[in-house]
Amino acid sequence: MSRIQLALRVADLEGSIAFYSRLFGTPPAKRRAGYANFAVAEPPLKLVLIEGEEGQGTGLDHLGVEVASTGEVAAATARLRDAGLATAEENAVSCCYALQDKVWVTGPGGEPWEVYTVTGDADTLAKDGAAAPSACCG
Repeated sequence: MSRIQLALRVADLEGSIAFYSRLFGTPPAKRRAGYANFAVAEPPLKLVLIEGEEGQGTGLDHLGVEVASTGEVAAATARLRDAGLATAEENAVSCCYALQDKVWVTGPGGEPWEVYTVTGDADTLAKDGAAAPSACCG
């Protein structure tokens, strides 16, 4: 299983949840305070909504590729390094209400991309010890 992840910062979380539920014909797979994610089967998509500041429009938080295992994250890390990209690995981190192993790269426009796997559930949105969700998500 592999699917693209699109993480958006949204000013109106409830309105966004209602819209994307109708757009993709599925309710959120996970809801927490200031956070929701959708596991869309078709097209294969993990849509993450992170509550942003009121009055600001929707904006990109980060992009990603969700994979099935830590081994796939390790293989992606090696492939990205071999391709000459700078990587930043994070293992056993709590982020977006999940425990994850991941590797980050940055696109030419400054857009953060992660290849990650979820290894368990977590009680917090932000990375362990981080005050803001953006500290873990991008």
